[in-house]
Amino acid sequence: MKWVTREHVHVDRVACPWLIKKFIDPAAEFIFAPADTVMDVARREGAIPFDARGQAELDHHEGRCSFESIIKKYGLTDPVLHELAKIVHAADVAQDRGMAPEAAGLEAIARGFGLIFSDDCEILDKQFPVYDALYAYCRARISQD
Repeated sequence: MKWVTREHVHVDRVACPWLIKKFIDPAAEFIFAPADTVMDVARREGAIPFDARGQAELDHHEGRCSFESIIKKYGLTDPVLHELAKIVHAADVAQDRGMAPEAAGLEAIARGFGLIFSDDCEILDKQFPVYDALYAYCRARISQD
């Protein structure tokens, strides 16, 4: 399946493709489009839009970031994902940054990758291991509780 989001990926637009590839659609293809064309590209390409500035079902709604909206839509119940979602949310939603101590670090890492690489696909490729590591961190933290 094809998925489309805004170009110049950052926290939520990296976390969502990681989530999609790992837990929903391993063969997913991602398209990155200018913000004002995401919904048009979705229709033209038959792609699922996400994180499109309030225009898509899989977006920021009811206090959720797009990562959380995808978890909800696809009924993902893994408690580790829900723990990771707290970090992604706090890193992506500036006013909630204090809700997870890891959020500032994830935001800084995302910003740094954007400064090093300009190609969105390359950024995903380079950052997916960060989310693998965060998933392992959350799994270990949950198992200690």
